[in-house]
Amino acid sequence: MKDIFKVANIKLKSRLIVGTGKYKNFKETAQAVKTSGADMVTVAVRRINILDKKKPILTDYLNPKKIIYLPNTAGCYSSDEALRTLRLAREMGGWKLVKLEVLGDRKTLYPNMIETLKSTKILVKEGFKVMVYCTDDPLLAKKLEDYGASAIMPLASPIGSGLGLQNKVNISIIIKKSKVPVIVDAGIGTASDATIAMEMGCDGVLINSAIANSKNPIQMARAFKNAVISGRDSYLAGRMKKNYFATPSSPIDGLI
Repeated sequence: MKDIFKVANIKLKSRLIVGTGKYKNFKETAQAVKTSGADMVTVAVRRINILDKKKPILTDYLNPKKIIYLPNTAGCYSSDEALRTLRLAREMGGWKLVKLEVLGDRKTLYPNMIETLKSTKILVKEGFKVMVYCTDDPLLAKKLEDYGASAIMPLASPIGSGLGLQNKVNISIIIKKSKVPVIVDAGIGTASDATIAMEMGCDGVLINSAIANSKNPIQMARAFKNAVISGRDSYLAGRMKKNYFATPSSPIDGLI
């Protein structure tokens, strides 16, 4: 049976989504994305250069016809800001599949779930397909799904912290209760974190800082590509049962 990954009826070859911020330049961004094998990248709408035509732009390096752009609302702290940003993205590029994040605190960059829920409801009514950055609260994640979210994106830990998965129990509950893709977003620090998330049953992971801030982003992009594939294979294979006592690896029947 084929292992198909779909978000909002869009079929993706890779379960790794890559962010495009924090790299040295667009050339490095493009190299990392290509090496990662990702076919979807996030783009902060508020940071897109549309005024200075002399400066390079991301589309010069990553062709939107060959890779899926996922506009996001990074830097938005209210529903009004987020709605305005994504409506602008739709006008600029016709994008309807978007990533919503409404931040509530500048120190932790935790999501403001009241504003996030409000925004999700409005955007879905306006015809957007919304992938939503959220806390790891299973009840709020379910509410987002009820409001029509196309994907639930709980944080592993604060954005850019590299702390990895801090609440596996809650994320496991979200996975079990969700009927839409669950994609871990924020806080992943290294490739093994991504493998763990995939082994838990997450449908995908979104990585930016862990690749861009590494000493060798291209090599780290390859590490994440392999980590996501490995984690998914392990999840589908089904891990062995845990035992409190030892079990011999070799048969003991018929020993002389």
